[in-house]
Amino acid sequence: MVKLITPAEAVALFKNNQTVMVGGFLNCGSPELVIDELLKTDLSGFTLIANDTGEADTNRGKLVCAGKIKKAIVSHIGTNPETVRLYNEGKIEIDLQPQGSLAERVRAGGAGLGGILTPVGVGTEVAEGKQIIAVDGKEYLLETPLKAEIALVYATYADKFGNLAFHGSTRNFNALMPPAAEVVIAEVEHISDEPLNPDNIAVPGIYVDYLIDGGHNGAL
Repeated sequence: MVKLITPAEAVALFKNNQTVMVGGFLNCGSPELVIDELLKTDLSGFTLIANDTGEADTNRGKLVCAGKIKKAIVSHIGTNPETVRLYNEGKIEIDLQPQGSLAERVRAGGAGLGGILTPVGVGTEVAEGKQIIAVDGKEYLLETPLKAEIALVYATYADKFGNLAFHGSTRNFNALMPPAAEVVIAEVEHISDEPLNPDNIAVPGIYVDYLIDGGHNGAL
């Protein structure tokens, strides 16, 4: 069975300068509890891999505003003015990725692939310093896989074996990131002692190391 821990116990798994994946799409399916605990610590220097840097007062955005992120690999930052300010002041590095490329690079990291080939960016500044590979006469950029020491994700449902299921669009990056991280912490709304229906499982428990009770158990 996967170990059930508190947010405070989860924070003990983090170290300075780690690469951390955080699931969610803005406020949809975003973990909050561990992030709030991280804000109470002196931990910093994280490289964040996420869809976005959130908003200034929510989830990933709070880590940015607290100065805990040194680099963000994301698809957009426009909803967090503080990210823009810190970038303009040279206090954070931003690696903007097309959203599809970001998702596929995470998927490649979890699948053990050497990267992905994409036509996005060919012939532009994006291609500078990157390997270009021709396939059937068409040029593609080789984008390397993304991996992390820790993935912090949200799930709607989990069972004691660590299997995860999602409601609607909360699946987003939460379902992609677990295979690409060494340690996976899932913040879950409903944890069941009974196994989840296999038809509903999006992330097998083999990828999940720890569960955090999101406080809504008993309403499956």
